[in-house]
Amino acid sequence: MKRRDLIKSLPATALLPAALGANIAGAQTTTAEAPGGSSGGGGANTAAPRPRPQVYRVSSEGFDDPAAYEGIWCDQVGVDADGNPIADNLTGTGSDARPGDEGHKMTLTQEEQDILNGSQGEVMAKVLKTIVMHGELFGAKRLADCGGAPHSSLYTGSPWVIPVLEMFEEIADAGLKAHLPYTVNPMPLDLYSIGQDPVKRNMMLEGYPLQGRLIQVHTRLGARPLDNWSCACYLPEVGNTAEPGTVVSWAESSAVNYGNSVLGLRINRMATGFEVLCAIAGKVPEFGMLLDEGRKAKWHIDIKLSKEPHWGALGGAIGTKVIEQVPYLTGIDQWIPMEDGKPDLIAMGKLKAMGSATASSGAVGLYHVENVTPEAQEHGRDLFADEYETYVIDDAEMQRVLDSFPNRWKEPDGDPTAVYLGCPHNTYEEVVYWTKRFNSALRAQGQKEVAIPVILACPIVVRNKLLDEYPLLLRDVLRAGVQFTTICTPGYQGLKGMADIDRGVTNSAKARHYSGLRLFGDDDLIQIALTGKLPA
Repeated sequence: MKRRDLIKSLPATALLPAALGANIAGAQTTTAEAPGGSSGGGGANTAAPRPRPQVYRVSSEGFDDPAAYEGIWCDQVGVDADGNPIADNLTGTGSDARPGDEGHKMTLTQEEQDILNGSQGEVMAKVLKTIVMHGELFGAKRLADCGGAPHSSLYTGSPWVIPVLEMFEEIADAGLKAHLPYTVNPMPLDLYSIGQDPVKRNMMLEGYPLQGRLIQVHTRLGARPLDNWSCACYLPEVGNTAEPGTVVSWAESSAVNYGNSVLGLRINRMATGFEVLCAIAGKVPEFGMLLDEGRKAKWHIDIKLSKEPHWGALGGAIGTKVIEQVPYLTGIDQWIPMEDGKPDLIAMGKLKAMGSATASSGAVGLYHVENVTPEAQEHGRDLFADEYETYVIDDAEMQRVLDSFPNRWKEPDGDPTAVYLGCPHNTYEEVVYWTKRFNSALRAQGQKEVAIPVILACPIVVRNKLLDEYPLLLRDVLRAGVQFTTICTPGYQGLKGMADIDRGVTNSAKARHYSGLRLFGDDDLIQIALTGKLPA
C-alpha cells in the first residue's frame, strides 16, 4: 500500500491531535500558556513553526484493516508520498492563510480573555484555549461568534474515538453544552433494517462497540434526537440551516460544501471533534472561508457538455483537479431549476451530489455556480481571484473521468449484491423519485420483488414524510425489497470484512470514492436491481 493511500484512508478524527497541536489523548486541550492578560494580540510569538502532519497508523489486527482501503483515501489530508502538501498551501479552507514561522497572536475581546483566565471554569478555559491555538496556527486575527446551530461529524463508535470521547465526557461532566441544539452525522450501523442479516449485524457491533457511549455524550452535550441525525443536516425536514452570511460550526465535508456554496453560510472545514469544541464555546477562529478573500475562485471550470452530466462524476472531476481551491462553474445552470431566485428542491439533489464529490475526490469546501449560487448571483465573475486557472470539461473529458474509476470488487466479474442510494442522505424529493421508479419498473416487468436488496439511506424524518404523503407507495416498495436505512453508507461499507461479501453499486460518487462500491447511472441501477446483473 502506498503511504499516501494509508494516510488518506484514516478517519478525520485521528487528525484532531495533530491539527490542534495538543495532547488530546489525555483530555488536555492545552499545550502552552494562554495568551497574556491583555486583550490585545501584538508582540512576538515564541511558538514553534507549524509541524508537519503526524502520521497515524492502524493495526490490521484491530478494528480496521488497512488492506481494505487499498486505493481509497480520505479528503482530510492532502499529502504526497513523502508527506508533503499536494497543494500550494493545504489548509482545508481554500484560502491563502498560511501560518508564519514566527507565529502570531490573536486579538481577543475582554470577555474571551476572561474565559481563558477561568471566569467560566477550568474546562471552558481549556476549550477556548484550544480554539485560540487552532486559530493562531492558521493566522486568524480574531474569533467569530457562531450564529447558527452546529453540526458534528463525530458519528462512529470505533475504538479510535476514545481520546475524543474522553475529552467530550470531561466537558459534559463540567455541565457544558453546545450553544444551540445540534445535529450529528448518521450512524454507521442500523440494527433494524440492513442489520437483519446476522453476519452483518455482528460486523456492525464489533466494528462500532462504542456507539452507545458516543450517543450518550452527544445527548449530554445537547445533540438533537437521532431521527434528525443526517449528513444532509440542511434538508428541510431536518432544518439545520441559517441565513446567508451566518458563521456556523459544522464538520462534515459534504454539509460544509453545501452550506458554503448553496446556502451562502460561512464555514471552514474542520477536523472531526473541533466543531464540537467551537459549538461549546459558540466561537470559531476567523480565517479562510469565513473571510471574503478566502471565498474567491482560483479555478474557472468551463463546462461544455452536450447533455446533463452524472452530477457525482462531474464533482469528482472537479475535486480531483482543484484539490481544495474554490472553483467557479459555468455552463451548467441550464440543468439546475430555480424557484424564487434559488435552486429548487430538485436542484438540491443535483448540487448535493456534485458538491459532495468535489469534497471527497478533493477537499473543496466552497464552489460557485454562475447564475445559481447566491454569491455568484450577487457578484458574478468578480468572484475570480486576480490569478486563476481554467479547466474545460467537455464530453471527451467527462468520459475520460468516468473511465478512470476503478473496479475495486474482490471478485471483479462477480454479480452485484446490493444497490446503495443516498450518500449524502437522500432528500425527500429523491426518495419519492426512487420509490416511484422502482415501483413502476417492477410493475412493467411483472415482478413482485427486486432481485437484490435496494438500500435507500435517509433520515427518519424524511422516511416519515413519505409515510404521510405516499403510504401505499411506501408499503409496496417495502414489500418489494427496498430497505430504508439511516446509515452512513461509507461507514457501513468500511466495516472489516464487508468488501469480502458485498459487491455494491451506487449512484453516489462520494460513496464510490470512499469504498468499494461501483458507480452507475440511474437507468442502469434500476436494471441492476431488477435483474441482479450488471448491464451488458
